[in-house]
Amino acid sequence: MDRMLYVAMTGAKQTMLRQASVANNLANVATPGFRAELTAARAVPVIGGIGVPSRAYVVEQTTGADFTPGIVQQTGRALDVAVNGEGWLAVQTPTGEAYTRNGGFEIDAAGLLKTRSGLVVQGENGPLTIPENTRITIAKDGTINGAPFDNPAQAVEIGRLKLVNPIESELEKGSDGLFRQRNGEVAQADAGVKLASESLEVSNVNPVDQLVQMISAQRQYDLQIKMMQTVDQNARSASQLLTLTG
Repeated sequence: MDRMLYVAMTGAKQTMLRQASVANNLANVATPGFRAELTAARAVPVIGGIGVPSRAYVVEQTTGADFTPGIVQQTGRALDVAVNGEGWLAVQTPTGEAYTRNGGFEIDAAGLLKTRSGLVVQGENGPLTIPENTRITIAKDGTINGAPFDNPAQAVEIGRLKLVNPIESELEKGSDGLFRQRNGEVAQADAGVKLASESLEVSNVNPVDQLVQMISAQRQYDLQIKMMQTVDQNARSASQLLTLTG
């Protein structure tokens, strides 16, 4: 069977993966701090046999993320923070420390500061526990101060968020939407990272651009499928011709 069938098949497979990334981006248009996924592919010439290597397989080259910052919107909620400029918030996952730009926090029944997805927020000295009946404020440098609801003047420092600023090219995005360093090491706290209090950073996904990419990917997929059907038809015609002339 003509090798073009396998060439078209690899093209269709990579186009499907691209569609999945675009669909994931569109699904996270409203997710605070979300970074749009990027996909790329390259052509690998088919080498071997007789003749010029005019065919090429399509293989995934890189997958990354768009680090363009999103718009910071004020929410007026004390547990919301947005990274102002470069930097990341550290959270604890079952596989270790990871980094996010989503600063929408909650306090669980045990007083632990967590993300809305249930991950423990990391402080510079470990997890942060908020005393019961405490009103907190988060400063620009990540310092968390707390005061009793009935006596706001008695504010004390509870801890400080771990803010990091690793090199973006050394970060990789996981399937959970969180970022980790490629070398597996934990990033060090960076005092230069600043926050915007009572604010959230919106997703940097451009829905119009993603819809255009979705349409383009669908057309490419249809073309690859048509090529596969054409190859199959040619193979059937050749087989019938050989049977008649044989």
